[in-house]
Amino acid sequence: MAQKEKHIGLVTVYVTQGMLRAMVVRGALETAGIPVMLSYESVGPVIGLTVNGIGKVEVRVPLEWEAEARDLLDAQPRSGEVYSVPPNTANQRETE
Repeated sequence: MAQKEKHIGLVTVYVTQGMLRAMVVRGALETAGIPVMLSYESVGPVIGLTVNGIGKVEVRVPLEWEAEARDLLDAQPRSGEVYSVPPNTANQRETE
């Protein structure tokens, strides 16, 4: 079954290797009131592997929240602001 069919109504807005960056992005989105779901292979966090896509984590949001989520992730920190979203290490944003 294709990924698109498994998670109807969700869109991937950020992809990274490992849970740490994904959790930072998830926290930023949830703080803004955007519902978030992380999609990953369960073996990655259990064993701690981030090789050959095993540690890949997709940050997914409901389709109706996609624009707000992308705007937040693309925003530059304001002057004096310490927080910023880590760069998307997968070098790609998926749209479905």
